[in-house]
Formats: sequence, C-alpha cells, structure tokens
Amino acid sequence: MTGIKNRNRGKATEKAIADLMGGKRLGILGKVDVETDYFSIEVKDRVKSAAHGYMDQAIRHSGDKTPMVIIHKTNSRHDSDLVCLRLCDFQDWFDLRRGSDG
Repeated sequence: MTGIKNRNRGKATEKAIADLMGGKRLGILGKVDVETDYFSIEVKDRVKSAAHGYMDQAIRHSGDKTPMVIIHKTNSRHDSDLVCLRLCDFQDWFDLRRGSDG
C-alpha cells in the first residue's frame, strides 16, 4: 500500500505545482511532470531532502537578499550546477504569483 500512497502523493504534488506555476500536469504520460510556456518541470516529493537543509542555511545568512543554493557536482562543469530557490522567491522574481498554499 505504501507504493500507491507515494504515487498518489506525487500526483497531488505535481498538480499543485502545475497550478502554482500556471502550467499543465503531464506526468501521467510518462514524460515531463509539469510543463509551462517556458519550463519543463520534474517534480519530486520527498520526506527528507538535503537541499532543504542547504536552503535553511542560505535563509539564515541571507539578510535582506533572496536566498539561493547552488549545488555543484565535483569534477563537473559549473554550467551544469543546480540553482535552487524557494518557490515563493522564484514566483516573486518572475512575477508568477498566482496563489499560495503556505
């Protein structure tokens, strides 16, 4: 039963992200999870995530600036680094605020 609950939780998260980003959930087709006019979004719903700990640190140190985390994989090119922002900050920067669930 855990697998079904995880899939249902993932589907609900994909739908929520699609709604928040003004996109369409396509995850049921086995391709991209959410698509917008400009973004192809892979959605992950995890109980624990190291990235959240990194973001907590960035928030603590951000002062009046927008916190950002950049994750670099050792021995890879920096143009492949991952840029992480909180969704609320992303929406504010790109004027995508449609609603919020907290």
